[in-house]
Amino acid sequence: MTIVKDIMTKDVKVCALHDPVTAAARIMHDINCGSVPVCEGRKVVGMITDRDIVLNCVAQGKDCNSVHCHDCMTSDVITCSPDTDVHECARMMADHQIRRIPVVQNGEMIGICAIGDLSTVNIHVNEAGEALSHISEQIQ
Repeated sequence: MTIVKDIMTKDVKVCALHDPVTAAARIMHDINCGSVPVCEGRKVVGMITDRDIVLNCVAQGKDCNSVHCHDCMTSDVITCSPDTDVHECARMMADHQIRRIPVVQNGEMIGICAIGDLSTVNIHVNEAGEALSHISEQIQ
């Protein structure tokens, strides 16, 4: 059985609540992803996506340097534990239409599992693809 801690990314870039959304956008650009965890210390308090920034800041003509991550983020964050089975993680991604799940232990983020991490485990390629297709269906 493969569990999330075997495939997760451990060096996670995060934003703080009061960081400007440009800081989150810069991280997304630098690591080529569409979402970033928002943390207080090592505790995940939200997720901010490129879509959040566009809809809640750019489209409304707000100054991206003065709007903070807490103004745009989603605070209802889906997380998993490091011992979560990768099959379950893929199902969670599909059910919640998300591509990245913070991995939390004892209330602190210790990593993140992305859809790409699931695809690195050969036996899970179909599940990762199925999760992604469910995510994509909901977005359209």
